[in-house]
Amino acid sequence: MPGERLQGAATGAPSITLSFDNGPEPEVTPGVLEVLRRRGLPATFFVLGHKLATHRALAERAHAEGHWIGNHTWSHAGPLGDAPGGAAAAEAEIARTQELIGDLSHEHRLFRPQGGGGALGPHLLSQAALDLLTHGAFTCVLWNAVPGDFRDPDGWVDRALDMCRGPGPVVLVLHDLPNGAMRHLDRFLGSLADQGAQFTQEFPDSCVPLRRGIATGSVTNYVNSRAGASA
Repeated sequence: MPGERLQGAATGAPSITLSFDNGPEPEVTPGVLEVLRRRGLPATFFVLGHKLATHRALAERAHAEGHWIGNHTWSHAGPLGDAPGGAAAAEAEIARTQELIGDLSHEHRLFRPQGGGGALGPHLLSQAALDLLTHGAFTCVLWNAVPGDFRDPDGWVDRALDMCRGPGPVVLVLHDLPNGAMRHLDRFLGSLADQGAQFTQEFPDSCVPLRRGIATGSVTNYVNSRAGASA
């Protein structure tokens, strides 16, 4: 069931939320979906608009199989807090992608900003982007575990296993990119299962500074108020 927690054998294990960024990719996403199907694990796919425009059927399959679809900007050209263009840039990157996601969207309108390598900070959002997310009742989803599979397709697994030891809830960011990293996905998930991991599709409040347009944490920590304030 979407959102259901799947209990591991051990108690006291951290809760792990799986997410995949930067797809959909026809060479990779189907294999990721197959691994998740076999293991009965739900995830969220934060898609890029320009890829969704070409490979929408993959997002439709993910949605049909119980995964959530989120917005990860149109172009992934850079963190919005560092980008020029103000409201126009926010519309082009966020609103344009959300329109294309359409009926595949989660009811909370999930959005994940680009981190520029996984860093957290005021570079994530411009003031114009925050205004759009707030007025559009979006939920902004961050992360606390980025093992770097996008730059180290073979070495990421051990780092990810270390990150998934907690102690708190883990929001893990992987990438369904055609660099070979996802050939280790099944082994990685098997290792987590052997360690008694618990999985959930829900995102903890600690990684959600804005939920349905309402601040739940210090969302201003992720906003460059001097950038993107004007069109």
